[in-house]
Amino acid sequence: MLSPTPHKARKRFGQNFLHDQGIIRHIVRSVSPLENQRVLEIGPGQGAITESILATGCQLDVIELDRDLIPILEGKFGAEHNFRIHQGDALKFDITGLAAGEKLRVVGNLPYNISTPLIFHLLTAHDCIADMHFMLQKEVVDRLAAQPGSKTYGRLGIMAQYYCEVESLFDVPPEAFTPRPKVQSAIVRLTPYEKPPCPANNVETLQMVLRSAFNQRRKTLRNTLKGVIDSEAIAGLSIDPSVRPEQLGLAEYVAIANAVDNSSE
Repeated sequence: MLSPTPHKARKRFGQNFLHDQGIIRHIVRSVSPLENQRVLEIGPGQGAITESILATGCQLDVIELDRDLIPILEGKFGAEHNFRIHQGDALKFDITGLAAGEKLRVVGNLPYNISTPLIFHLLTAHDCIADMHFMLQKEVVDRLAAQPGSKTYGRLGIMAQYYCEVESLFDVPPEAFTPRPKVQSAIVRLTPYEKPPCPANNVETLQMVLRSAFNQRRKTLRNTLKGVIDSEAIAGLSIDPSVRPEQLGLAEYVAIANAVDNSSE
């Protein structure tokens, strides 16, 4: 009987398969799934992390885009009672429908080419997510955890921190993968708040303010938010309109967004 042809990582899917057993154990210890918890793994690949997660006894759903990986995953784990596979695009996946009123724990080695839009997609379903543990390009993790004044501080980090507590856990070297990526990776934990610490009247307005502010991040707020809110209104919030966008914290951006909403009523 011929053995199946080994699956080759595909560039168009951004595939880099994790093989370092020490890193895998470290990731699973960081997640620490419990028996009967609902876990969703995004992009299981060839199942490197999947096997260790299943062994904890949790109820595991996985979503995989690459159709050629589905038979491999079904062959390895299809007989497990606590395993279910979905073939599809995580960017279009109905997280809320899968949760069905329960809280999901989400795990993933996210392809670098879709990591930012996928995180924004998952943030829209924060109400049904207990926590998220992702392997990402280290640059993306730095952006998620960035604080005001940092060069990596921007819209992604502010919106992630609006919804979640963000913890950068540990780095993962390129040699932990096949094929070896050209960038450093890192593990991040995102834990959604029950209630945002700085609630906005309208999250869409907050996102619009952030897009405008960081569209030209080297300019001052006075210039980047021109047409959104005037300098006098910004100053009225005890915010200096002559500062650059990366110098403001989340609470200040929420204050600006709420002022924009109030002025349009």
